[in-house]
Amino acid sequence: MSEKKAAVIIGAGDATGGAVAKRFAREGYVACVTRRNEEKLAPLLDEIRAAGGEARGFGSDARKEEDVAALFETVEREVGPVEVFVFNIGANVNFPILEMTERVYRKVWEMAAYAGFLTGREAARVMVPRGRGTMIFTGATASLRGGSGFSAFAGAKFALRALAQSMARELGPKGIHVAHPIIDGAIDTAFIRDNFPSRYALKDEDGILNPEHIAEAYWQLHAQPRDAWTHELDLRPWMENF
Repeated sequence: MSEKKAAVIIGAGDATGGAVAKRFAREGYVACVTRRNEEKLAPLLDEIRAAGGEARGFGSDARKEEDVAALFETVEREVGPVEVFVFNIGANVNFPILEMTERVYRKVWEMAAYAGFLTGREAARVMVPRGRGTMIFTGATASLRGGSGFSAFAGAKFALRALAQSMARELGPKGIHVAHPIIDGAIDTAFIRDNFPSRYALKDEDGILNPEHIAEAYWQLHAQPRDAWTHELDLRPWMENF
């Protein structure tokens, strides 16, 4: 077995997921990043490698059991033990309930909840025998309250939070740190810039979350000694209401 340690980031997009991958790569972990479209990972992989880190990209659908099993088997065989697992699939949509379709509701649940179960279970299967590891499930404002038009997203994020709590209680005594950070606020992304310009304008006042600062909190969670583990923390800009 290689001496290298792997950090698996499910949903390594251009904001939080990518920032988390870069943060762990800086600490010597091989960032094993996934998206459904592997080609979209190229800029992130290039950036990590240019900074002196190591990274592997995987085209994987976290909603498909066979894809998830193959992902963890490949990482364990070709990279090293999975020490860190981060679930970061978003699936944030807004639909009035009278316009909500079965297809949309099911897809959001599959992406934000069911995929969390599949990937979390496979992470547990490789971590538990070693008695160590960190699992981080990214939460949102919708993990705590269902806003108008967010029935699908809130339902899925509530389910993901319950999954994280259950896994923490089951796996904590086995040496696995399970955490659920709640990201309560807009994040500095192209989506926010293009669709919510007034909110994005608050960036200069630290009014939206910097993905690098979220990633720092994730690293700190992983680095915590086991006599003082955090399960849930919330991150929000100083001017955000809660």
